[in-house]
Amino acid sequence: MPPRDLSPPPEDVTPYVPVGVRIAAAYSWRLLVIAGALGVVIWLIGELSVLATTLAIALLLAALMVPLVNLLTHKARLPRGLATAVTVIAGLAVLGGLMTFVIIQFSDGLPALQQQLNRSLDEARRWLIEGPLHLKSSDISRFIDQMITLIQENQASITTSALTTATAVGEFLTGFLLTLFILIFFLVHGEHIWAFLLRAVPKPARQVVDNAGKEGFASLISYVRATMVVAVVDAVGVGIGLWILGVPLVVPLATLVFLGAFVPIIGAVVAGGVAVIIALVTVGWIKALVLLAIVTAVMQLEGHVLQPILLGRAVKLHPLAVILAITGGLIVSGIAGALLAVPLLAVLNAGTKSLIADQRNANSGNSPDSPEPAEA
Repeated sequence: MPPRDLSPPPEDVTPYVPVGVRIAAAYSWRLLVIAGALGVVIWLIGELSVLATTLAIALLLAALMVPLVNLLTHKARLPRGLATAVTVIAGLAVLGGLMTFVIIQFSDGLPALQQQLNRSLDEARRWLIEGPLHLKSSDISRFIDQMITLIQENQASITTSALTTATAVGEFLTGFLLTLFILIFFLVHGEHIWAFLLRAVPKPARQVVDNAGKEGFASLISYVRATMVVAVVDAVGVGIGLWILGVPLVVPLATLVFLGAFVPIIGAVVAGGVAVIIALVTVGWIKALVLLAIVTAVMQLEGHVLQPILLGRAVKLHPLAVILAITGGLIVSGIAGALLAVPLLAVLNAGTKSLIADQRNANSGNSPDSPEPAEA
């Protein structure tokens, strides 16, 4: 019988662990730390959703307005504060004028829409009675009475919903004023705010983070510009189709399409669907099908021509990434999250590309601003 090995186990067992297991363990604990940090960030965003949404919307508006502020500052030689005031006042004037025009158009077209809706309901009732279903007039009347009874029974909840809506309007006005206040500071002192935030970054990595931040903000500016152009094209295309087909409320529906285009894919589809439903109720199913074809053609133009050309490689995102980002935004923060998810993804995409490029330049011994070697 051979003697047993009674020597103590080695203090360092690393050489006895397979290399693959060590690599997997190293990846695992790092991924756990990253997941924990992301979880804390998502939790904070959920707890401070109003503040986070306000900051994000102000940043989007700043990306839209900062080129005009820079133009007035450098070309017209205006002070930064005066250029900001001119830009913000002009933006508020355009927004207020557009909303006033839409409300007036909606108020003027509402009576005609109600008359057409009543005619469509009468035709639908006649089809239910005389059509293949052969329903009795008493059955339809009983169904209408049940709906009225249901509304009366839930009158308390409807009233509560109305009060909740009034509270939401108050919160919207408060958020609007806060957004306007933050926007002004972003436009006037944006560079100073960014320089202050950079102080929290370790000095060796400060230049790399600065480059990534500037690339991300430039990508955000490109995204907002491109989205604005795409929204205008969508609204004009669908609006022309509504006007040709004789659908009422052309301007409000085109404005809805314009606003919906800021939520990629989902917003345009929902806004176009509302236009098709109104066309179905007011002008019949044939013209509704024609409008559906027009909306589909406009969406195809947006997805396959406008966005690839206007956004470019810097903010080009895969459709799957866009869908996942919008879904995650809806889960975290509702409609506001869906609106802000894609711009955030575009900024992260551009910033990550900048970090990778700087890291490659550092590994190759070149500064980010130096030209590449001839072999490259």
